[in-house]
Amino acid sequence: MNLFRVKHRQEQSIFSSNWQYQLPNIIVAISFLVTNLPIKTTAQVTTNNIVNQANYTYTDSSNNQFQGVSSELQLLTDINISSSKSGMILGCAGTILSDYTGFSVGLYEANINDPTGTELGKIVSLTRTELPDIPNNNLPGGQTPNIENSNPFFLKNNPAGVYNLLLDPNRGQTEAGKTYILVVNPPQNSSYQQRRIKIQITGVDTTNNNVKYVAASLDGEPLNSTGATRVEDTLIAVANAEINQRSLLALAFTANLCAAQQLQIIKTGDRATAEPGDAVIYRISVKNLSDSGLNNLVVTDNLPLGFHFINKSVRGELDGQAVNITTERNGNTVTFRTDVTIPSQKVVNIAYAAQLTPDAVRGTGRNSAIARVLRTDNSLAAKDGPATHQLVIRPGIVADCGTIIGRVFEDKNFDGEQQNGEPGIPNAVIFMENGNRITTDPNGLFSVANVLPGSHTGVLDLSSIPGYTLAPNRKFRERNTQSRWVRLEPGGLVRMNFAVTPSRSK
Repeated sequence: MNLFRVKHRQEQSIFSSNWQYQLPNIIVAISFLVTNLPIKTTAQVTTNNIVNQANYTYTDSSNNQFQGVSSELQLLTDINISSSKSGMILGCAGTILSDYTGFSVGLYEANINDPTGTELGKIVSLTRTELPDIPNNNLPGGQTPNIENSNPFFLKNNPAGVYNLLLDPNRGQTEAGKTYILVVNPPQNSSYQQRRIKIQITGVDTTNNNVKYVAASLDGEPLNSTGATRVEDTLIAVANAEINQRSLLALAFTANLCAAQQLQIIKTGDRATAEPGDAVIYRISVKNLSDSGLNNLVVTDNLPLGFHFINKSVRGELDGQAVNITTERNGNTVTFRTDVTIPSQKVVNIAYAAQLTPDAVRGTGRNSAIARVLRTDNSLAAKDGPATHQLVIRPGIVADCGTIIGRVFEDKNFDGEQQNGEPGIPNAVIFMENGNRITTDPNGLFSVANVLPGSHTGVLDLSSIPGYTLAPNRKFRERNTQSRWVRLEPGGLVRMNFAVTPSRSK
């Protein structure tokens, strides 16, 4: 029987476990030693240097003896990261969220093919770490946030919203110019929106031996409660200087997460149609959807053409109580302001009236409003809108619309005017510039009512009157075409005639 013996040694051992496994012609005996985990109160990290090496001897069938030493195995393990080495995901005001279930943080490389530098590349491969399940007095609940340095990392409620992502200088991950995108993903159906933050390594701080980086918001939202969208910070070393086995750098960046919509504005009217002389009552509702109070409310309302704002009609209300509303008007733009604070989930209502003038017939009847506020806890701005309302305008008894009349006739003397003996042509088709199709009556007459003032064009469709062609005009050169241009004054009447002649007469 051949005998194979293995001696296994390991530094800093505290206990061992032996086992044997027997096969035909061979016996193996291996002993594993596991190191202890010293906790140092003077250091924020503890690293355990495991050295795993084996001596072996064996004899073959010819009684030849062999011996040797195996290669050395080192394991990067036991990086104990305190809360000061970790980043946090906080609410919009810098407070801890009530529940982090489903939230995750991931670090991606910037897409090199994207000139804007905002699109994601591949996810960064982080150096894996391990940590035994031992008490940790530095963190609540005794759990290090990201035990294995996973990427992406799913946030936990204990410790609440804390994460850590460790970069490895030995893999070139902290070189100057390296660019990453930190992505904060909320769970599905969350009121929060995804955040993308650009992380760019800018250099090494030789004084403190830390790596500098710049964090910039890619979504335009502030990174912290001060409203900053660009922050300079450092990656913090987490290696044990005494052991000096491996040096990793912690991305300890804290970012604020605001709800996708802080407020909501809705605009309604008391009617769907109106005509000049009518008064329309509008209502603007601004609801606070955030977790903080909102103040400094400013609503900008753009009225359509022909709407006269009635200043004395303005009323304000919050939770059944009247509130003071100040107004300013600049042309068709009306601005409403109030100094009241809107509590979370409460609504401020603003009502006012506008009267329609004859000019409203020429307008769109569509107006829009935008609301702007400030959060009371951190003074960050929020807005919503435009909220719109569409009113259909009827001309009523007061209108500046005009009428286009005309005829298609057989012109026998080629002067462009109809005389006795020059009959009208029925069923001729004229196309207007807006696509409307008009057909002549049995006498060759047609008309278009309620036409807005301005320039208009009509084109005779010769295919609708077979056997006829355009008659030459001996007096007006511009009438020798199938189209006619007219200028209609407000409330006016214009004529649009087309002269034709039988094709066989030409």
